[in-house]
Amino acid sequence: MSQSVGSSSFFAKQALLPDGWHDNVRLSFDAQGFFTQVEPQGRPQPQDIRADIALPPLPSLHSHAFQRAMAGLTEARHHPSDSFWTWREQMYGLAARITPDTLRAIAARLYMDMLKAGFTQVAEFHYLHNAPDGAAYAQPAEMALSVIEGARQAGIGMTMLPTLYRHAGFGRPLAPEQKRFASTPDFIARILSDIAAQYPDHPAVRTGVALHSLRAVSDADMREMLRLAPQDCPIHIHIAEQVKEVEDCERALGRRPVAWLLDEMPVDARWCLVHATHLDAQETTRLARSGAVAGLCPITEANLGDGLFPLEKYIDAGGRFGIGSDSNVLLSTAEELRLLEYGQRLATQKRCQALPTGQTGSIGQFLYSQALAGGAQACGLGAAHPASPGAPVGPAAAGQLAVGQRADACILREDDLSLPGLKGDAVLDSAIFASPTLPVSDVLCHGAWVVRDGRHINEIHITAAFRHAIMALRS
Repeated sequence: MSQSVGSSSFFAKQALLPDGWHDNVRLSFDAQGFFTQVEPQGRPQPQDIRADIALPPLPSLHSHAFQRAMAGLTEARHHPSDSFWTWREQMYGLAARITPDTLRAIAARLYMDMLKAGFTQVAEFHYLHNAPDGAAYAQPAEMALSVIEGARQAGIGMTMLPTLYRHAGFGRPLAPEQKRFASTPDFIARILSDIAAQYPDHPAVRTGVALHSLRAVSDADMREMLRLAPQDCPIHIHIAEQVKEVEDCERALGRRPVAWLLDEMPVDARWCLVHATHLDAQETTRLARSGAVAGLCPITEANLGDGLFPLEKYIDAGGRFGIGSDSNVLLSTAEELRLLEYGQRLATQKRCQALPTGQTGSIGQFLYSQALAGGAQACGLGAAHPASPGAPVGPAAAGQLAVGQRADACILREDDLSLPGLKGDAVLDSAIFASPTLPVSDVLCHGAWVVRDGRHINEIHITAAFRHAIMALRS
């Protein structure tokens, strides 16, 4: 990609727009970082940056930033029946040592790597609230603000989800190793207030709330949190990730987790149900019809041995989904989508599963477009720039290369695809199924070119700070 420092326009040989693929697309954006012009069959201007293929970047709708500091360190068996629950003990050990400064450095490096992978928005499911001894910081939002500052250093869009975490299990008090997670609805509301004061109306910083899980939050606390949360903000929850969790929920609440949530809570398009791995047929249909997003994290779900989401039946019922990087053990937009599809192929012993029954077409295009729409919804990206006349309205344009939307773009290098001369949906099929990861050359986020020729603009500083933080943790 030829660069023109300071240019506020670029010209792509191919671009994926809300209504499909177009050739020779010229895109312009303003000083506030929003698209002002998207012109298919346009002509390049001398000041334009030149690009091969422009995509709307994907959001990661579920992330725990601090867990990046243990990536690759949990792949040795230390217990005869290793599982999610034994992995969790190693995670607690890491959580006990993180400081605000190390968290900022870890987050910045993680988000830099996300940008290089083609993500430009992240929903951070943040529950590392308190000091190592469990005491609240003088500013309750201390750790959340460290994560946001890491995001600002990297230049990624942030949806901060301070997380309510009250119990170790259904009705059980928190264990000592969970004391850093302890919170109340009022405490979470205070964090949201502190963030709003620090970042008033910042277009790249959004907020919502998270409820850790049914095992960690009671019915009464959940209702109080929803009462205190800003109206129409995203609401995320871990649910039905593990079989043991489903069994425990049935004993404690008399119903399966997703069934209980749909029965008792106002689940609608604001909600993202993270994992929802273990659904019965009725839950699958009801979740699809609720308008909520299923937050799928195939790499982490495979790494932790969670199981396979019933994607085929969920798609047939009209369900919405997006992808998240979760534990951040590996950052790859293509691998998340590829593993989602390949898991279904292995389970059904059939090919090309991620389409509604009876429909034909590109698996790559369907996965990418669905993950874009679901991720944008879960991250609260629905609003266009209010000062953009003629901008598309409604959720369909959210996160897209469209007038009034935030100026985000993921540029792929044509020569790095599996075959030359690919056009349209074949680009996505190649990039997802025939490349280790998306062949990203450049990334635009909120009107700033944060990745150029595969390198982040602040890579040296962010990498050095991350190395220092990790060495401090290990010592």
